[in-house]
Amino acid sequence: MSSKLISHNADLKKLRDEGYEIEIKNAHLLVRSVPYVNARKEIARGVLVSPLGGMAGDKTTRPQDHVIHFAGNHPCDKDGNLIKGIQHSTAKKTLAEGVEVDHSFSNKPEGGYADYYEKVTTYVKIIEAHAQSIDSSVSAKTFQVIESDDSDTPFHYFDTNSSRAEIEAISAKLKNLKIAIIGLGGTGSYVLDFVAKTPVKEIHLFDEDGFLSHNAFRSPGAASLEALRTQPKKVAYLHGIYSQMRKDVIPHEYHLAEPTLNELAGMSFVFICIDESEAKKLIVEKLVALNIPFADVGMGINVIDGLLAGSARVTTVTPERKEHAGKRISFSDGKNDDYDQNVQIAELNALNAALAVIKWKKLFGFYHDLGKEYHATYDISVNKIMNDETDA
Repeated sequence: MSSKLISHNADLKKLRDEGYEIEIKNAHLLVRSVPYVNARKEIARGVLVSPLGGMAGDKTTRPQDHVIHFAGNHPCDKDGNLIKGIQHSTAKKTLAEGVEVDHSFSNKPEGGYADYYEKVTTYVKIIEAHAQSIDSSVSAKTFQVIESDDSDTPFHYFDTNSSRAEIEAISAKLKNLKIAIIGLGGTGSYVLDFVAKTPVKEIHLFDEDGFLSHNAFRSPGAASLEALRTQPKKVAYLHGIYSQMRKDVIPHEYHLAEPTLNELAGMSFVFICIDESEAKKLIVEKLVALNIPFADVGMGINVIDGLLAGSARVTTVTPERKEHAGKRISFSDGKNDDYDQNVQIAELNALNAALAVIKWKKLFGFYHDLGKEYHATYDISVNKIMNDETDA
């Protein structure tokens, strides 16, 4: 992807063609071998780093800001004095996996930078000029292009959302995980939407039901009339959508039952988003036996005086915290509430999914977790989340 990205963008291609030693790594543009003067009045070489946050798919747009990062000692003038005109901050930071910097510089032209070529060459000229005052032959134009190996990325295009926020190192904690989502109804489909935007290795989808009109009203996005007329399976429909964004969305067009439960072996985490009582009981027992952490979600919605009321629940079970599973997870079929009849509750499906995904991310070190709850219930009427089964 790195070579294609450079070739398909005029600003990046111009940098490469002029001999700058550029590399694309985890949605960051690296310009290596930039000559500068250190505090000892010696010529050294460092790396300029700019997040590729201003991208649209595989196309660059205007850089999101004027700040650029640098790996190396702070550049100085020929007398060993810091170049104060670009000083911004000094702190060793990891911007993304394999991308570490020591400083950031600020040089803001009126109107900002038109593209990455202008941004990079502006900073190179400022820094390089002082090195060239000592040795006129030094240049950042080395004509040694480094190709990035992006074969391990799960996405078809760069995750510039993480790079813009400089949280790729945190997002990387979710890499190499194998996730299963059991049930792709309202809540399960939103779980998929959220998980698909993380760098997990694989996402396994389990459901044998069809994607019908009522599903379109409580799932992410907008299904077309043409798509609904084909009566696709939920798994096939969602696989088709999310495979446009990422690799390794793996469809299983059947419900999990006794003969297929072993397919859960090797999963890093499982989201259970089904109501069926016997199936859920078998799945929970299997996951507990396999020591696989999971989250079970559920909603109970009723009509009271012409208004909807009820709650959304997330129960989390881990190998270390599993004694509450039997008492907190309901294996009833939900026939006594109005959930199956009231399909216009996409926001509750999304909320239920978000709570489950947030808890999953807490378990794997993405979010801070002071509550350490393993059972949380959101009550619609009072707009409150109650935490139970806490370790805090």
